[in-house]
Amino acid sequence: MLAAGAAALLTLLGSVTPASADPPKASKGVEEKTALQIAALQEIKRTASKTESKLDSALLVEQRRRAPGGIGKVPHLNTGVKVQPGGTVLVDVRAHEVTDDLVAAVRGTGAAIRSTSVTGKTVRAQVPLSALSALAARADVRRVEVAAEWKSFHKQDPKDTKVPSKEDKAKEVEERTLAALSARVAAPKVGEGDRAHAADTARQTHRVTGTGVKLCAISDGVDGLLASQTAGELPAVDVLTSQEGSGSEGTAMLEILHDIAPNAELGFATAINGDASFADNIRGLRFQLGCDVIVDDILYFNESPFQDGVIARAVDEVVAAGAVYFSSAGNEGNVADGTSGHWEGRFVDSGVGIGKFAGTAHDFNADPGAKQVFNPLSDRSGNVPVTLFWSDPLASSFNDYDLYLANAQGNVVAFSQNNQDGVQDPYERLQTPAGATGLRLAVVKFRGEDQYLSLSALGGRFKDSSDGLKGYATPGVTRGHSAAKGAISVAAAPANNPLPFDLEPGDPANPRGPYPNAFDGTQKPERFTSDGPRRVFFAPDGTPREEVRQKPDLTAADGVATSVTGFNPFFGTSASAPNAAAIAGLILSGNPGLTPAEVREALTTTALDIAEAGADNRTGAGIVRADLVLAYTGASPQPLAKAQRPSVVNDADGSQYLKPGTTATVTVPVANVGDGTAASTSLVLTSPTAGVTIAPRSKYYGNVEVGQTVTNTFKVTVPATAQLGLPVRLDARVTFAGSTSPTTGTFNVPVGEPSRETKHFAYSGPVVAIPDNDATGASVQIPVTGVGRGSKLTFSVDGATCSAVEGATTVGIDHTFTGDLVGTLTSPSGATATVFSRSGGTGANLCQVVFDDSAAKAYSTVTASLAPFTGTWRPNSPLAALLAEPVDGTWTFKVVDQVAADRGSIRAVSLHLNGYV
Repeated sequence: MLAAGAAALLTLLGSVTPASADPPKASKGVEEKTALQIAALQEIKRTASKTESKLDSALLVEQRRRAPGGIGKVPHLNTGVKVQPGGTVLVDVRAHEVTDDLVAAVRGTGAAIRSTSVTGKTVRAQVPLSALSALAARADVRRVEVAAEWKSFHKQDPKDTKVPSKEDKAKEVEERTLAALSARVAAPKVGEGDRAHAADTARQTHRVTGTGVKLCAISDGVDGLLASQTAGELPAVDVLTSQEGSGSEGTAMLEILHDIAPNAELGFATAINGDASFADNIRGLRFQLGCDVIVDDILYFNESPFQDGVIARAVDEVVAAGAVYFSSAGNEGNVADGTSGHWEGRFVDSGVGIGKFAGTAHDFNADPGAKQVFNPLSDRSGNVPVTLFWSDPLASSFNDYDLYLANAQGNVVAFSQNNQDGVQDPYERLQTPAGATGLRLAVVKFRGEDQYLSLSALGGRFKDSSDGLKGYATPGVTRGHSAAKGAISVAAAPANNPLPFDLEPGDPANPRGPYPNAFDGTQKPERFTSDGPRRVFFAPDGTPREEVRQKPDLTAADGVATSVTGFNPFFGTSASAPNAAAIAGLILSGNPGLTPAEVREALTTTALDIAEAGADNRTGAGIVRADLVLAYTGASPQPLAKAQRPSVVNDADGSQYLKPGTTATVTVPVANVGDGTAASTSLVLTSPTAGVTIAPRSKYYGNVEVGQTVTNTFKVTVPATAQLGLPVRLDARVTFAGSTSPTTGTFNVPVGEPSRETKHFAYSGPVVAIPDNDATGASVQIPVTGVGRGSKLTFSVDGATCSAVEGATTVGIDHTFTGDLVGTLTSPSGATATVFSRSGGTGANLCQVVFDDSAAKAYSTVTASLAPFTGTWRPNSPLAALLAEPVDGTWTFKVVDQVAADRGSIRAVSLHLNGYV
């Protein structure tokens, strides 16, 4: 990839010159220096063994430069590989199949496992650099790559480059939590997006609030979720197990969803554990959590523009299963506003030879009278990822292209030159140096045929240089899963105040939004919003199939307020996508049963045209207005009557328990949590539990108004042979007039009275170290006998003497940063509950902590000032859920450290169980 840099420096030195003119000459020293740098890199590529060719070129060069002698001929080169103390690097091991044997082999190198995906055929791990070649040599390993990196589309001032440490993040979350707990919260935020989209008037007019719909976000993480919930900004959020992630952008997106569709259920999963994990979590939100609308704001750099990859295929899969999927179009600029860092087109052979061994540079200048092998970047394009793709199918590239970055002084400063010999992806990627100026990119065809190319400086800009190079940009920067056929790709327009900084010095003013009015046809899109269309060459399986996809699809509001620090206001297509997704939630709430295609059609048909007439490549069909789309679909308030947990009064002794050989009066409430009256409501109560009878089978509840709860009673008789502790299952089916009817609920009511005797079971094994930042975690097992069915469970982290001292040996769990930890408890039946999750911030150690479902305070509210953590607290998820099956057997307590740089151990934990009498 650096070969292109060599070509420009060796022949044109970055100038654009007509054929009839003599090109300016570079000094001989610069030419020789550049040639030596290119040759040194090409020598590594040329001499790479078959095994070494399975390594990412950046990893291979990093290995060589650390070897005796190094590669001193490229002094300014940055491979971009982030080598951690101890010599480890984060990699994705791409396999033909992920097996236990492969995972064990990766762990056997001393690696820390971050995530595994069987469907995505990937193991992500922090592996010693020196061990990568041995892994690549395995027959079941296809490639070992620098871990696929990602970006979100939160638009921030480029001058604000400070990355907060985990300590800074923990402090910010703690301050928000404490303020919310003590009612020292800021005034309720203004719903600019709600108003600009006329969603407030749409809800009032149609009486539709999101009832019966589940909206789910995928982003970095939900740090600060408790603070938002305590402040009244968010209700309960259903988080996919162990997929909380890290960061608070997901929390801000959830607040946007809730502002517009306040009665919708919410869910979340992280996207930052790798591209394969991202795809798995998309499926998990639909097929495990039952999400109706899903929205994300993440792009992985290795997502192809020309073929749907693992993430895009997951999007289309959940859409085919009935979900509506929204994704950020991106903040990568557009040609119309002169903000683009994207060029695509067919390779044009410049005739300029590259380097010592092979390769010719691409000519960016379409004028046959001139040649230009460099595409110059603006001076604000430092520290951005640059990607190169070409039109070969994924994992099957026989054509070999490379990517080089040079500076104005003739130094090759970054490169990507993977071998492509038929089994690799058609992909190269480098990172521009932070603060560098005078940068220019060159594309080299090392070997093969002329292909269609896509070159993107993500967050950068192609711009004419001061030394005569012309910046070439073309439309079509939006790509990846946002450009999937099933995805609704969302551009951005401001709801209120303009973006408060210039994208680059000398740029025109940023547009402002209509707040406190609603959007109209005069609105201008954000100047940074990404353009389309997206040209695709291959079907998901790699067979040729050319098509051009109109992207983005729609535009929605950004620049909206949230209560999350750093996201007030929240600019970027990361904010616009959840605004559009929430409006889709209102559509489904007022018209249950609409298909994803019908939702898309309603949104695009009613969108306000705000750019070129008709669908265009910056704003799609236009900007969404909730009032117009709900009028179009004819939305109406829907009732949602649901059975609530029943209560029991035993007819024989007046106790609150079902007992063998007795009849009890069971009261079953029905609550209408919807938007309209539940007319002619009835409940049918049945039980599949052997010998249990219910009379009558059905009761009429009449009309249940919005917010009202109506009760009725049933007689439940339990056979004398019923086993103590065995739950009687009660299935409630509620029918009413409305398209959301019927609803069903299942309730388990145990037979017998809970025993007052508590039995204690302690872990008695050795101290177990918790691996740092490793998804494998540390586990201990606790055997339980002689209880049978459990009526109550508490879990304790023990310890003889409590201390917050680092490395304390008398506490139950020692750890220097408990905010890194997630603890789960698994019953013998395989049911799992989250005991604690990323709570406590910088505080150290858990000691004499009891987790009890009936505790007054949730452990999620603890702050670092309480360390060492002790006392009785409510766990993150109810422990009672682990009592559905007999409790005798082996229990497993697991702790995972999800963030780097701190360590600790599990020392003393116990289970406390009550049975039945």
